[in-house]
Amino acid sequence: MITELSHVSIVVPDLEAAARLLSAKYGLEVGARMENAEQGVRLACVELGNGRIELMEPSRPDSPVSKFLERNPKGGIHHVCLGVDDVAKTVRAFGENGVRVLGEGEPQHNVAGAPIAFIHPSDFLGALVELEQHKA
Repeated sequence: MITELSHVSIVVPDLEAAARLLSAKYGLEVGARMENAEQGVRLACVELGNGRIELMEPSRPDSPVSKFLERNPKGGIHHVCLGVDDVAKTVRAFGENGVRVLGEGEPQHNVAGAPIAFIHPSDFLGALVELEQHKA
């Protein structure tokens, strides 16, 4: 089911400023800027070999990331993403164990078009967890 830690996602108020800071202070290279209109975010990733740091800023005022930024104006960790072989199968299996999925029944996709789902924080030690389907 769960195969890896995919990424840690950090919401930032300004994607370009965050990229400059990570480069200047830590020598990290932030990749191409992308937009996921479905999720209402602009994002870019730092590839680390064994995982990624995903930087997200809202692209519209009604996105969940916008609401997160309203509560946390400086930004912060938004979620942890776990890679899985099959999102639908994993969601069904977790559901049998009483795990709730946010927006269940509504297909969601990441910027690359891969299926994703989010586990309710109350069902994962208080943390928002994204499940992301990885190709074998």
